[in-house]
Parts: sequence; structure tokens; C-alpha cells
Amino acid sequence: MSVAELVTLACCDLAAITRGRSIPADAVEAHLRAGVGWVPANHALTPHGPVAEGSPFGSIGDLRLLPDASTRARVEPDREDPALELILCDIVETDGGAWPACPRTFLRAALKQLQSELGCTLLASFEHEFQLLLEEPPEMPFSVVAQRRAQPFVGKVMDALEQAGAEPERVFAEYAPHQFEIPVAAAPGLAAADRAVLLREVVRDVARRCGTRATFTPLLDPENAGNGVHIHFSLLGTDGSPALYDANRAGRLSELGARFAAGVLAHAPALCALTAPSPVSAGRLQPHHWSAGAVCVGERNREALLRIPPLVALTGDPGPQMRLEYRAADGASNPYVALAVLVHAGIAGVRGGLQEPPILDRDPSELDAGEGERYGVGALPGSLSEALDALAGDDEARAWLPRLLYDAHVAIKRSELDASARADPEELCRRYARIY
Repeated sequence: MSVAELVTLACCDLAAITRGRSIPADAVEAHLRAGVGWVPANHALTPHGPVAEGSPFGSIGDLRLLPDASTRARVEPDREDPALELILCDIVETDGGAWPACPRTFLRAALKQLQSELGCTLLASFEHEFQLLLEEPPEMPFSVVAQRRAQPFVGKVMDALEQAGAEPERVFAEYAPHQFEIPVAAAPGLAAADRAVLLREVVRDVARRCGTRATFTPLLDPENAGNGVHIHFSLLGTDGSPALYDANRAGRLSELGARFAAGVLAHAPALCALTAPSPVSAGRLQPHHWSAGAVCVGERNREALLRIPPLVALTGDPGPQMRLEYRAADGASNPYVALAVLVHAGIAGVRGGLQEPPILDRDPSELDAGEGERYGVGALPGSLSEALDALAGDDEARAWLPRLLYDAHVAIKRSELDASARADPEELCRRYARIY
């Protein structure tokens, strides 16, 4: 029996679940102008399934998923499996007008504000960690054996990501059991978030084709390292020059970059409600987890919330290499929302002329109590509930979000907390491994 070729018109919702509707491949052109129907309440579905209690959406209303043809991505068929083909969409009103809770629209507006206020454009890359759900004992971290044991998945996923246009740069076994990381090439802001959505779906689909499952859950095991999404970003000035670089300053971070970083640090607790937004996320964001144990800027420091990666002389001019790495995001976050709020926080830091943060040059465990407080050691929220309270109490950060988006996000997250209240840490990790 033949299998129909389908193309999914998709969006990533506030629970970071990619949802959509599929159409025959030969009908795509007919849908580019008007898209397909969508329902506001779909944007309040929790990752556990039901619509969130207290969400701003009810049974009334209609929307459209409007495809962005430039995002069309295809992974060719494999044996009995049909091709995976997606087109990412904006969520719009039925007349084509912007819908306030659309994540892509939210990011697009933030990038426009970055251009108008700072005269900068943004390049970004989402560096994902994930784990294969295998029963066999894991091999040694970072080892060639771990990569070879995971074949043919490793080779197939790199090929599939190339086909999808995600530009994967490398793949390697990571620290946790059956954990891998795939960095992709930097892209302009909106395209970078699109790539993050595509990468997650391609990795999951290739794992399925290989007879296993991949999970981007923030924490698979409370006793092991979790799965982060490191968001690398750089700013370009109006002339295309690297706006974060200054060879004569500490860390070679420009004044603009330092004040941008100061804004991210100032709003860090509130940001966690949007970038690390699951009940298991906070378990990863602790000191000595090589994630984000200190709310500071650190040069080559994997315990810092904002890391300045190394500038490699072997590859030439250091200026274009200069970027910041935000380390408190994970796979439960919507990539568009996460990147948008980082942009808003940075703009706020520059606009407010915030004091330039000191650059941590040591492991936070070496700091005394006074220094630990200065560098924000352990200062991120210890739970999703604390992060939501921090967002509610941060008037400036809350104002970045359209009210409809904020209300829907909070309703989803409060519903998740209610659903998780009686689960022990191990069971909670298992639940989120199935979801993500």
C-alpha cells in the first residue's frame, strides 16, 4: 500500500511541544496564503495533555497557522518510513493580523526593538543536549566507544539535520548516560529559533526510526547531569562589525556587551520562569552542575549563567567569534520566547545604563561568602514556583510579555505544578522524560 506524502504546518507552543496539522504535499502552495485553522485553546495545552486551568482561552475563537515558506524542511524517507516534512508557522488572526500570544511574533518584535534601540542585529545558536532512552549500561562520557555504540543513530541524525537545513557542526557523547550534544551553526535570530524547533523534531524522529526514543527533558535522573540548551548569541552593529568585542577591555567584552549582560543578570530569576520552565528544571541549575551555579559573567567558566566562550587564535580574527552563552535554558522552553526575553533583558541593561558586572575568573566553590554573594552563587530560583513568583514580581520583565502570552504561560506552568505536587523526584523525572 502506498503512503501519502504529508507536510505538517507546525508551531511550537508555550509548553515547547511542536503541534500542527498535516496536508498533502501537493496542496502546500494552496495553503501558503491562508494556512490552516487553529484554536486559541491549543496554546494552553499543558505538556500533560489537558488545557490549563485558569487559561485565558475558552471554547470560543479561531486562528490560523500561517506557514513561513522559508522554513520548509524535509528529511527523506527511510525504508518504510515516509519523509518528515515541516513548515513552521506564525499563529495569526483569521484576517492575517498578529495574534499577541504567537511566540514567533513575540521574537520578531523583540529583534525589531533591538534594531531600533541599539542599532544591532542578533546571531544565535541553540546548543542542545539530549539523551537516548536505552536500557543498556552507558559507555564512558565523551568516548569514541559511546558514539560508535549509538550508531547508526549518530550518523543518521547528522545526515537528517543537514537535509533539514539545520547546519549541524558536530556531534559528541556528553557526560550523562547516553547523552549527546549537537551544536549547529549560528543564524539570524528568528532562523536560529526555527532551527532549534527543527532540531528537536528531527532528533526525535531519527531516534524513532532507529528503534529508540530521544528525550530533551531537563533532568532524566536527579542524581545525574541534566540536559541544557545553551543559547549562544552575538550582536552585529549597523556596519556588520561585532558589537560585543573590544580587545582592550576585561574579557574582551565591549561596554555595550557588558551592559547587555548586566540586564540579563538583573532579570535572571524572572527569566528562569521562561527559559527553564518545568518542575524538573531547577534541579539542573545548581552549583557544581556545570550549568548555571552563579548569576554572573564568567570567561570560559561553565558555572556562570553567562559564559564568554574562548576566542580561538587558531581560527583567525577573534572579533567575529565573540559571543555570550546563556546557560540556564532547557528543552522545556519555547525557543522563540527564550531568545526574545534575553533580547529584552539585554536592551533593558543598556537602556538603564546598568553597572558593568565583574567577570568571574574562578570556580564559584573557591569564593568566600562575601564573594559568593557578589557573584550570585546559587541565586537562581530553587523551583518553578519560585521562578514564577520572581517573574510576577519583576514588573519590567513581566511588561515585555503581551498580557495574553503571559497569562497563558503562567496558567500552563501553575497547572504543571499542581499535576506534579505529589510525585517524588524520580517519578517526576520519568514523566518529563516521556514528554520531552
